[in-house]
Amino acid sequence: MLKIAVASENKMVAEHFGHCESFMLFETKNNEISKIETIANPGHRPGFLPSFLANQKVNVIIAGGMGARAIELFNENNIEVIVGAEGCPTKVVNSYLAGELESTGSVCHEHKHHGECGE
Repeated sequence: MLKIAVASENKMVAEHFGHCESFMLFETKNNEISKIETIANPGHRPGFLPSFLANQKVNVIIAGGMGARAIELFNENNIEVIVGAEGCPTKVVNSYLAGELESTGSVCHEHKHHGECGE
């Protein structure tokens, strides 16, 4: 089983994982989605969300963008990071499962304003 978290905002992939309203958690078996649940973002505090999602048994995090330090922390928790995604979370997860979704390396460099993510 693989568990994939997608940072979501208004039922779409969020531009920045830390400021999203929720995480959609997709449990998968045999490269197919078997269960979907949504959990509220418990709050953006430096270093907290990678541990929080690791405790949820997440293997992969997908978001529009993410800070470099967060990526490091996810990697330390053995969680694969995919950034640069956009659109419908279910479609994005299906693309990932089909091997068609690749990280673009969209790293956020500015944390003062929501959504200011650069390539």
